[in-house]
Amino acid sequence: MIAYLKGKIWQKTPGEVIVETGGVGYNVLIPLSTYFKLGEPGTPIELHVYTHLTENALQLFGFYSAEEKNLFLKLINISGIGPKLALNILSGIEPKELEEAVATTNVSRLALIPGIGKKTALRLIMELADRLEKKEKVLSRRENKEREDLVSALVNLGFKRKESERVVDLTISSFGPQAGFDLLLRECLKKMSRV
Repeated sequence: MIAYLKGKIWQKTPGEVIVETGGVGYNVLIPLSTYFKLGEPGTPIELHVYTHLTENALQLFGFYSAEEKNLFLKLINISGIGPKLALNILSGIEPKELEEAVATTNVSRLALIPGIGKKTALRLIMELADRLEKKEKVLSRRENKEREDLVSALVNLGFKRKESERVVDLTISSFGPQAGFDLLLRECLKKMSRV
């Protein structure tokens, strides 16, 4: 199964790209969001790929980011949504906007996507809400652990807990928890030295 492709763009059109790698051209179906991020023919390309095998065909679906691919995988696990419809959904709405529409139960926004009616939009919201909620809980747990580790490090260095918590919250909101412990601690220490 092909999960990743790296090569050069041989040809691209909205909806698909041909990736030339090792003298072989792979036809990859892509959402419009990926199409707009790709360069012109001849430029290097890296795609996260989902291989879809049926009795009649082998199709490759490519995505610019792992986030898009993961959302695609969640979509095709919803009954009644196949790979082409999932690709259509990702062409009609950005991943962040889709997550927001699901979180706020915005049926009318999802119904604007071609091929999605109100019933399908409702099913999308019901089925995706559960999966996205689990992701949020994992991220929130990771964020809280990072926060506690940073506060603990500052307190161990002799700073007051309340002040440490305030500086850590400011730093995490500026850089995000994905910045990593070392960078966040350095930034916290810079802020603490100014206090």
